[in-house]
Amino acid sequence: MRYTVLSLFPEITDAFFATSIMAKAIARGIVGYRSVDIRDFALDKHRTCDDTPYGGGPGMLMLAEPLGRALEAVGVQRKIGSAAPDGESAALRRRVIFLSPSGRPLTQELARELAGYDELVLVCGRYEGIDQRVVDLYVDEEVSVGDYVLSSGEVAALAVADATYRLIDDVIRRESLDVESFSRGLLEYPQYTRPEVYGTMGVPEVLLSGHHENVRRWRLERQVERTLARRPDMILQGRESGLFDAETERIIERLFPSPGNGTQGDEDERD
Repeated sequence: MRYTVLSLFPEITDAFFATSIMAKAIARGIVGYRSVDIRDFALDKHRTCDDTPYGGGPGMLMLAEPLGRALEAVGVQRKIGSAAPDGESAALRRRVIFLSPSGRPLTQELARELAGYDELVLVCGRYEGIDQRVVDLYVDEEVSVGDYVLSSGEVAALAVADATYRLIDDVIRRESLDVESFSRGLLEYPQYTRPEVYGTMGVPEVLLSGHHENVRRWRLERQVERTLARRPDMILQGRESGLFDAETERIIERLFPSPGNGTQGDEDERD
């Protein structure tokens, strides 16, 4: 996987790609990265990349011409009149993404989808955004990292990069990914490490028992419990899609009985 980030402030993303697990993945050749300073493609001496929007209104808008030239310089073709639909070619599965509050919400499902591409071209907006013609001509998809507005498209681009690169084979152990939040339609269970007693709070006894099956069951119950409390929508979605196994369904029924199933009062029956 290669990440190509187009930005007015590439130093923001450069630091992330030079740090921690990402830096190791790049050093091992699993991940590639190139940053593109959009200002390098402005033609005037001031390297101008913004102007006032047509029709009036507050703020400035990123110009189409420097950004379009930057995209073409990294190999992105115009969708209109191009033989390569949606910016993809048979030789390279590339996805051009503009980070925008108006885009498709970034979820774990979308992260898994994007992690399957050969290259993600991440376009970072600034000011009031970018000229719509660039979106129409070059962008395959707009992605939003949440229902809020950021001043920095770079922050959003890093969220997409961080959510996807860790899903690429050999970056992180598969066992770690399998128990994370959203991996089976549930949030992750609470975790503990040394010391055994912190202040007046101890580690749950089951985690000290050495009984692997009891630990597994305890963790699954805590996953269901936490998801019911914080994200009941995930429980509903998981049940509707048949995602949960019989054991998980039994725990859900015990912790959150369905009306009329005769299990009222069973909530306190726990190991």
